[in-house]
Amino acid sequence: MTDQILTGVTGGVAILTLNRPKALNSLTHEMVVAMAQALAQWEADDGVRAVVLAGAGARGLCAGGDVVAIHDSAKAGGAAAREFWRDEYRLNAQIAAFPKPYVALMDGFVMGGGIGVSAHANTRIVTDTSQLAMPEVGIGFVPDVGGTRLLARAQGEIGLHAALTGASFFGADAIALGFADHYVPHDRLSAFVQTIVERDVAAALAAHAVAPPASELLAQQHWIDECYSLRTVTDIVSALLSHADTRANAAAELIMTRSPLALSVALAAVRRARELPTLEDALALEYRVSSAALRSHDLVEGVRAQLIDKDRNPKWSPETLAEVATADVEAFFQPVADELDFRKEQL
Repeated sequence: MTDQILTGVTGGVAILTLNRPKALNSLTHEMVVAMAQALAQWEADDGVRAVVLAGAGARGLCAGGDVVAIHDSAKAGGAAAREFWRDEYRLNAQIAAFPKPYVALMDGFVMGGGIGVSAHANTRIVTDTSQLAMPEVGIGFVPDVGGTRLLARAQGEIGLHAALTGASFFGADAIALGFADHYVPHDRLSAFVQTIVERDVAAALAAHAVAPPASELLAQQHWIDECYSLRTVTDIVSALLSHADTRANAAAELIMTRSPLALSVALAAVRRARELPTLEDALALEYRVSSAALRSHDLVEGVRAQLIDKDRNPKWSPETLAEVATADVEAFFQPVADELDFRKEQL
């Protein structure tokens, strides 16, 4: 195992804690492998009846994957990043198929890779401090970890709004989007987990879950559906800019700061995910897209600007949406030599 995750079993309940609080518990390859091993052991252990996923520290469950490591791998040819993603996406599928209660405490920041280890759980808890996002387009990347499937299945076009803006949304919104199931106030989480240990998940939900507040995103669905149903990102941005609702205008301004290429690929990826029958199919397609992103200029440049030099001034290539060619987008969806094929792995 690794000290980057902490594990223990109490009263038949396994507690798995992501343990990199100074890095907002962002996922390393080591953590992904250790999580997969722990879940496999607990699945086979009749003494374990449920799993609870939590994050160390006070700031959140997990703010994503270790994208600086991805950046460094991309500059070195990408082999380490592809290996990480293969194991991470397998873990996402393993979580979705886990046969026992898997309770994800989506408290505080839950972004990118943090979505992957929580939003595919069979019991997903948000709180009044939850702040979720799929912010990949802001670093020249595209939603992954099964995120395209979650976004594609969200009500109306709200998923596309989340994907193309990369903006944060909150606990009630997460439930409305289908990223979470139950709302437990932050100050009740400890008692919630204790009730799982003393009784079971159903009793904990009955005792501590409350009705969520109204979703702010759901209240905006009228203009979101109207604008994001258009064919291209350019069309979407134009509709948002000309809309009477100032929140639509603000969304357009935010989208225009993102990588034009990543935006175009993200739009295509979410729409393709709507036609895919399983999470595994979405993950396999995301692996193609992620592998292609390693060869792009924008992933390295986006991570540099946002997280390394922190000048917040990425120089995207292509620079504008108008310069993104259809062939540029299609190249992200082409087969790769090391396809992620869950069917072969199950043989």
